[in-house]
Amino acid sequence: MGHTMDELAVGQKGSVKAINAPKQLKRRLMDMGFTKGVGVEVIKTAPMGDPMEVAVRGYHLCLRKAEARSIELA
Repeated sequence: MGHTMDELAVGQKGSVKAINAPKQLKRRLMDMGFTKGVGVEVIKTAPMGDPMEVAVRGYHLCLRKAEARSIELA
């Protein structure tokens, strides 16, 4: 497995390669716009690093680190 989204620092960008999560979480992440090839950027994180705010498809969304860990980046 390559890098995952939870490893990105604020301001870093990546491209979604795959979502490695149980079916229900995978469906929810895909509904939020996380699909193969989509660019993502970490906008900011909470003081303890969880949750993190990310930009995807022009939207700002909040994700828990555990959710971000299931998004593999190219």
